[in-house]
Amino acid sequence: MESMFILVPISIILAFVIGWFFWWSGKNGQFDDLEGPAHRILMDDDSTSKLIEKERENDVR
Repeated sequence: MESMFILVPISIILAFVIGWFFWWSGKNGQFDDLEGPAHRILMDDDSTSKLIEKERENDVR
């Protein structure tokens, strides 16, 4: 029973801290674009046309 006097306030404080972090992250735009990073990893930043041009230059030499 004595441990309840410690555990209940700690759990209430922890719930408020988690709620505050969730509110803060939503306010700062952490959840604005949920699908962008998943699609961004599939996009290739390197241009294949540049690679083909380099290969042609090497073949000519």
